[in-house]
Amino acid sequence: MMDILMYLFETYIHSEVELQVDQDTLSDELVRAGFHQSDIHKALNWLEKLAALQETAEQQPMQSGALTSMRVYTQDEVLRLDTHCRGFLLFLEQIHVLNTETREMVIDRVMELETTEFFLDDLKWVILMVLFNVPGHESAYHQMEDLLYEAEEGLLH
Repeated sequence: MMDILMYLFETYIHSEVELQVDQDTLSDELVRAGFHQSDIHKALNWLEKLAALQETAEQQPMQSGALTSMRVYTQDEVLRLDTHCRGFLLFLEQIHVLNTETREMVIDRVMELETTEFFLDDLKWVILMVLFNVPGHESAYHQMEDLLYEAEEGLLH
């Protein structure tokens, strides 16, 4: 499912392709690209839930200053998000790429992924997808995008 999400993100976000594609057309394209129908359905459902989170989210500007609380992770979250992932989320809060609302959106989307293995690189892509879909967080999205591409070049983590 992560492969489909990354494929869609890279194909439609970083291109001039029209973003308003109907689900059947998109599904057909993904089948032609070699993805399985059941995984496609799960990925499209995941994106629909992300859109729903976006609609209910308040537009909170990024705040400066120290963190006022610490996130306590559930046992299931700890199993999915290893110490590197949790540390990276905390780091992003400290540098104001994420706030508590966007962090919770990221964790929600991570926990909805049907995967047995989840790595820091996967988390970075989920964060990028969430930030792209939350109005008012364009600066945070660009900062995360810079962090992601710098990491791929070996400059961070």
